[in-house]
Amino acid sequence: MNPILHIHSKLSMRRALAALTTASVLAAIWLSSAHAANVDGAVTELQREWEAIRYQVPAPEREKRFEALAAKAHAVSESFAGRSEPLVWEGIIVSSWAGEKGGLGALGLVKQAKSLYEAAIQLDGNVLDGSAYSSLGVLYYKVPGWPLGFGDKAKAQQLLQKALTLNPQGIDANFFYGEYLLETRRADEAVTYLERAVQAPPRAGRALADEGRRGEARALLVKVRGSN
Repeated sequence: MNPILHIHSKLSMRRALAALTTASVLAAIWLSSAHAANVDGAVTELQREWEAIRYQVPAPEREKRFEALAAKAHAVSESFAGRSEPLVWEGIIVSSWAGEKGGLGALGLVKQAKSLYEAAIQLDGNVLDGSAYSSLGVLYYKVPGWPLGFGDKAKAQQLLQKALTLNPQGIDANFFYGEYLLETRRADEAVTYLERAVQAPPRAGRALADEGRRGEARALLVKVRGSN
């Protein structure tokens, strides 16, 4: 083969390989971005449905609605395996279902929610401003202790403080820590965090949840001040 043609052939091959590599990288980036957008969209839909059930649906209807939403959330978690956001929201929904169900019959659900939060933390505990830590902390102070459940007030405080470290101005992080302090008979300390929850900056696209949570914080503040 002509040496010049041979060199030209090698250069052409290298350019072709470089172009192919660049195209592959760009395709991978595009697919990753599309996957992330799909996760965000699916999680936002779960979030909005949860908010509507929690704050707009009459109490007698909530258990069945959360049960149906939990099935949908589980499908989202399976569709986006390896992502922590769907696991957090599946946990929140299952926890809410347990709260509406109540009694010993809810223990299986809270254990399921606990596993979901723990799986999310193992993947990325910082996701969603540390919501997995605060939500898991809530379970630890609301669920009965041994032998019925896994409740542990010290563990709850550790998790709730971790959530506050990650999101010190967050409405949920402050509300749940304030509620925890109130339930552990530290009402004077609770006031600071409940007031922070009332004054927390609004979250984009979360107006309904923010309004509902502020209302809950105000109700607890009335309770605290009325008992003094």
